[in-house]
Amino acid sequence: MTVTKSGPAGARRRTPRSVMGNTGLYLALGVATVLFLVPFYLIVRNALSTDADITGESWRFFPTDLQWGNVKELFDDPSVPFAKALWNSTVVAVLHTLGTLLVCSLAGYGLARIPYAHANKVLYAVLFTLMVPAAVTFVPSYVLVSSLGWVSSLRGLIIPGLFSGFTAFLFRQYFLGFPKELEEAARVDGLGYWGAYWRIVVPNSLNFFAAISVITFISGWNAFLWPLVIGQDQSSWTVQVALSSYMTAQTINIHLIFMATAVSILPLVLVFVFLQRWLVQGVAQTGIKG
Repeated sequence: MTVTKSGPAGARRRTPRSVMGNTGLYLALGVATVLFLVPFYLIVRNALSTDADITGESWRFFPTDLQWGNVKELFDDPSVPFAKALWNSTVVAVLHTLGTLLVCSLAGYGLARIPYAHANKVLYAVLFTLMVPAAVTFVPSYVLVSSLGWVSSLRGLIIPGLFSGFTAFLFRQYFLGFPKELEEAARVDGLGYWGAYWRIVVPNSLNFFAAISVITFISGWNAFLWPLVIGQDQSSWTVQVALSSYMTAQTINIHLIFMATAVSILPLVLVFVFLQRWLVQGVAQTGIKG
């Protein structure tokens, strides 16, 4: 059997078919990239424009006179406390992420590692929560939160959503594949389930925790319906509720909508950029195992 080499390093010779295939792949990726970036361009372009530039008949790639004053107008608007809404969204998203990681990782670890008679029944109950539409539990959740006096408070925005059946299931599947030898060595040193979880499992699962934290943070930041119902006072508005206030039945403040949108997506972009590597690695480690 003869092996043909081309070049000093024995590199595989490129055929016209492979060159055309690579060209088509890069072309498709380029088109997909442009389509992905178009909405961001429109947001930035319209955020720095006047309403007349946005709705005018003639279109320019960027207005000749960029309206940087729209940023000051956004935060100085007395009718919409946007700076307070940004702070509320940050607090809600961060605490929601930390609480969900703690609660769901403990639930997933218990389902994966602690043997007891009704473990399968508890797992089925968790999976059953995934089949219940959110609309079914919305009214009972609101009645409970209202009876506790948590309306227009950060507690009402954060605590009801701390547990996620899907996130607990993902943690359970991940912990099933975690090396048991590390935990057995920890038990030899006298650690119990909590000690093994906190000192062995968590430090060696940071990639997966980072991936879940990104997804949970984005979900908490983008939540709209629950904060709209619970945040009845302006002091408890989140970014998404503040955004909706710029569009009423009487008026639509177009340039402020786009400016508020540009400001509100900036934290998500930063989180995704800095944690992208851990997000990909964590998702790759979610292999579903029995």
